[in-house]
Amino acid sequence: MASVEIVRLAREELAELVATRSLPDDTEGRVWRSLLTLEQFPLAGKALDGFWLGHRWLVGPWRWLLILYRYVEED
Repeated sequence: MASVEIVRLAREELAELVATRSLPDDTEGRVWRSLLTLEQFPLAGKALDGFWLGHRWLVGPWRWLLILYRYVEED
């Protein structure tokens, strides 16, 4: 089973969104629940190409919040 890791920059940017966009206090939990699918289906998001090759995206807890991620397969 894959594991989901959220980098420090993503946490900081999410905190900034909460503060500047008056998002609910449970926003981080909502985003985390959106990411749980990736533990079983790490390739669930749509693949990107061009500059973003190797990255994928999925819709977060709200349709306007897109989550960009990268799946790194362990050897």
